[in-house]
Amino acid sequence: MRKTLAIVLTFILGFSGILNAQQTARGKVFADLNSNGRLDRNEKGLPGVAVSNGIEVVLTDSDGSYGLPVGNDHILFVIKPAGYKTPVNELNQPVFYYIHKPQGSPRLEFQGVAPTGALPAQINFPLIPVGQSDNFRMLVFGDPQPYEEKEVDYFYRGLVKELEGVKGVEFGLSLGDLVGDNLNLFLPYKKAVSHVGIPWYNVMGNHDENYDVKHDSLSDESFELHFGPATYAFNHGKVHFIVLDDILYPDPRGGDGYWGGFREDQFRFLENDLKFVPKDHLVVLAFHIPISEREGWGAFRGPDRDRLFRLLQDFPHTLSMSAHTHFQSQDFFTRMEGWLQDKPHHHFNVAASCGDWYSGPLDEQGVPMATMRDGTRKGYVFLNFSGNQFTFDYKVAGEPDDYQFELYVPKTVKATRYSSAQFAANFFIGAKTDSVFFRVDGGAWKPMRYTEAYDPSYMKLLYEYDFSENPPSGRRPSNPDLCNHLWVARVPVKLEPGMHEIEVKGIDMFGREHRQKKSYRLITE
Repeated sequence: MRKTLAIVLTFILGFSGILNAQQTARGKVFADLNSNGRLDRNEKGLPGVAVSNGIEVVLTDSDGSYGLPVGNDHILFVIKPAGYKTPVNELNQPVFYYIHKPQGSPRLEFQGVAPTGALPAQINFPLIPVGQSDNFRMLVFGDPQPYEEKEVDYFYRGLVKELEGVKGVEFGLSLGDLVGDNLNLFLPYKKAVSHVGIPWYNVMGNHDENYDVKHDSLSDESFELHFGPATYAFNHGKVHFIVLDDILYPDPRGGDGYWGGFREDQFRFLENDLKFVPKDHLVVLAFHIPISEREGWGAFRGPDRDRLFRLLQDFPHTLSMSAHTHFQSQDFFTRMEGWLQDKPHHHFNVAASCGDWYSGPLDEQGVPMATMRDGTRKGYVFLNFSGNQFTFDYKVAGEPDDYQFELYVPKTVKATRYSSAQFAANFFIGAKTDSVFFRVDGGAWKPMRYTEAYDPSYMKLLYEYDFSENPPSGRRPSNPDLCNHLWVARVPVKLEPGMHEIEVKGIDMFGREHRQKKSYRLITE
């Protein structure tokens, strides 16, 4: 009898716990006219605004009210509509979410979320009305990835500092690996990037994970403490941004490490979120691991890519972005690769803000130049939007805006009949379908030949470390990787001896022209 009673009590208590765990969060999304973060008497709720618990997505009713189920580990967030901005904290991080973890995060090596206690009666989300154009600009960083405080300083002085007070940019986004395994560096990273002076969103990377967990759903506890949800969305102009944590950790195949892909709850969020996105809007997806698999790197789970493509098949305007690889590439998915539209899907794998992990010679500021293994110089991206169309610009840190090539041109060439001397142009934002030309001394333009090879400028840098009696300052860079935005041509030798100027012209995927020059000396034998 006692045993039966104990079983009944256990069932009742367990069922009561389930009821207590599954509650309904309620509140309002409102126009915060005085930007004080509180719903004042004269402020009204906003109808038709999307709010999510990370899975379900609902629209606010006529007075701005919403209701969503929550358990013991949910983050509620508003999906910012166009024409509004969310508040930011003292470090310019957007505040658009409420964390509900009554018991807090589990005990981990790096701090997670403290217990949040009982669910409040109202969870309101303020939105500040702003005049907003469909034409706007944003900033994108690849992996900042500092492993120690010294590298946070490199990140600030070598990249962020030149952007302080930047004008005409609405917000920024870092594409994961905000830090390098030491999650105590989240705060120094946030302080550094706050100096740009604009709202800054963040993607979770594999080096931002809590590694001492057994389930992927807990791998973002420290990230959540500092940045809120790892999967979320917002709107600006005619662009719908979706940020996704695409690192499955621990690897669900049973091994150590991670795998690129999405959980079922993320797919449910995607499906529910996209229901409310107009089909004529541009959908921009941001995650860390590229959906284009590449030998030697953490691959992306193929069925997940196919499922993502099915969800996007009715949206004719799309772009996806990633980082992770520490090189830069443009990938175009066609029907052959599982894309379900005639117009290819553009995936932009953005270069790392830390370059080649803060390696290479030190510049005049004492900051590593950190050229990446494909020869791409360390830098960042400006994304430019006009309605549902986009262009982008790559800015090499510390160089003028028009520095779009790394040119490798021999200093001296012998004018022999069978000269094999070549020059090369690494077109940082180039794609295989782009056109690159050259001319000598202002003559006729001739095409250069596209090739996938090691960038000779990068190889020259490595040889300076390997064969010099006095190697350059800084840590030796990584071994090279193939560059997929490289063009080559023979150095012209049927010219008079003396100095000659090679000019290179690249026409990018948006039809824009970029030029750069370099000289060489021609001698006779």
